Amino acid sequence: MQIYLVGGAVRDRLLGLPVKERDWVVIGATGEALEAQGYMRVGRNFPVFLHPETREEYALGRTEKKTGPGYHGFEVDADINVTLEQDLTRRDLTINAIAETAEGELIDPHNGQKDIDQRTLRHVSDAFREDPVRILRVARFAARFHELGFGIAEETMALMRQMVEAGEADALTPERIWKETQKALGESRPDVFFSVLRDCGALAVIFPEIDRLFGVPQPEKWHPEIDTGKHTLMSLEAAARAETDKAVRFAVLTHDLGKGTTPEAEWPRHLGHEKRSAELIKALCQRISVPNDFRDLAIPVALYHGIAHRASELKASTLLKTLEALDAFRRPERLDAFLAACAADIRGRTGCEENPYPQQQIIQQAFAAAKSVNPRELVEQGLAGEAMRNALREARIKAIKDMRIAK
Repeated sequence: MQIYLVGGAVRDRLLGLPVKERDWVVIGATGEALEAQGYMRVGRNFPVFLHPETREEYALGRTEKKTGPGYHGFEVDADINVTLEQDLTRRDLTINAIAETAEGELIDPHNGQKDIDQRTLRHVSDAFREDPVRILRVARFAARFHELGFGIAEETMALMRQMVEAGEADALTPERIWKETQKALGESRPDVFFSVLRDCGALAVIFPEIDRLFGVPQPEKWHPEIDTGKHTLMSLEAAARAETDKAVRFAVLTHDLGKGTTPEAEWPRHLGHEKRSAELIKALCQRISVPNDFRDLAIPVALYHGIAHRASELKASTLLKTLEALDAFRRPERLDAFLAACAADIRGRTGCEENPYPQQQIIQQAFAAAKSVNPRELVEQGLAGEAMRNALREARIKAIKDMRIAK
């Protein structure tokens, strides 16, 4: 039995990046032999085991044979005679197909070190085309390593396009799409993930709502970049630059979906796009199984980001109505996330990348003023039911007005 460190741990060490987790491949052993040593089997479809002490994953060396469409259409062979080179050949990218011995010797049959040095994402073999998830993975690695200068090899991009044209992307399951997308949203340049998917044609298959934003114009006065798709990705980049969380980034990605359904005769204006965006977000989230907390932030961002941008002009009653619509009094953390998404929208425009967003402070101050009203005082006055709700609203509106006068 021989054990090798493989994959991301080797790659990241060679890149000078911190190694967050380690994966191992075991050659010349059976599952029964590992279990006899205390390893616990966790893989149903693949022979993966947890180390009895470190809990790190150890996988038996394996080969894969395509038997049907999509991610699950494989026959796995984890025979004791599978070699390390065979196991490495089934992997997606050369930079992920490097193994390391216990003594630190690198085994690199596909020149992954060279591609690391040349900052190239290149597929290992033509077997790449057998798994459509690899399209998503390449796009995700492009997003992760973009700022290190990585690009996709021409032949790999050509292969990805062929896969899309052959209908492989249609076989992607909602769960796998969301799993890879959620990871990509957390990368340093999530916008690159969607750019790569568009370049290979997969965006139109997987995220048609996003793909059709490209080529849709907006008023140049407010959007010097004009193109709605470009603005969306610029906003997503701005959200990542501000180190927002994944839910905020998803909300930024989807905030203008409705502009993709505006009739051409109405361009470059997009009246009513906010409500259309909200409906498209609901459908998108249902289709690819997006978690509720992502959806529940994205919808109010789509509906109210335009109102937030006009915060300095709004009546106190409108500010309060917006805070209520955001459920800010019960979930104040959602207000912070909403404002972070709005700020990214403002900065996702050509020449506006470093613009301040004073509306954020205006809305936060209005919220603080409204929240300072103590409902108990109204209850002590004998108010209840509808009378209580109306009195609370009026008191909050007055508090916001008084705050403005005090300033």
